[in-house]
Amino acid sequence: MRTIYALCLIGAIAIAGCGSSSGDSSSASGGSGGKQVSVAEEGAATVVSAKKVGDLGMVLVDPEGRTLYGFQNDKHSLYSAFSSACYGPCAEDWPPLLTNGEPQAEKGAFPTKTSTLERKDGTLQVTYYGHPLYTYAGDKKSGEANGNDVKAFGGEWYALDPGGIELED
Repeated sequence: MRTIYALCLIGAIAIAGCGSSSGDSSSASGGSGGKQVSVAEEGAATVVSAKKVGDLGMVLVDPEGRTLYGFQNDKHSLYSAFSSACYGPCAEDWPPLLTNGEPQAEKGAFPTKTSTLERKDGTLQVTYYGHPLYTYAGDKKSGEANGNDVKAFGGEWYALDPGGIELED
């Protein structure tokens, strides 16, 4: 009996010693061809909110107020959740919104509609109503929506309203 107890204690000590390091992980490649994509600090959540953007009205935005977009080529079916179709050069132009924790919603966005999906590289991408969310490299500052109704990488990109509806110019 003491042997079993000793083995369990040794196993617990070994597992405790295998924890992850607490290094700064405020950015990750996110499958974006080496381009650094900003994410929340380790253990922190990315916040999605809603903001009035030009003639589009209320749209989803990231913590810096940048418009968030959905991509019509992201795959889903009745039997499976969405998966991202944007990697490599696509993710350089349309960086995925990544998180290190459960995403949060505030200021007009619905908390029960935020979630995540795991990308091919293991990072977590924020989703809203199941749609993987992206920013657009062509938006240089908060309040811009230059990526709305853009056709690129084989599909259309669109801003989302707080109800998860695609917005058109």
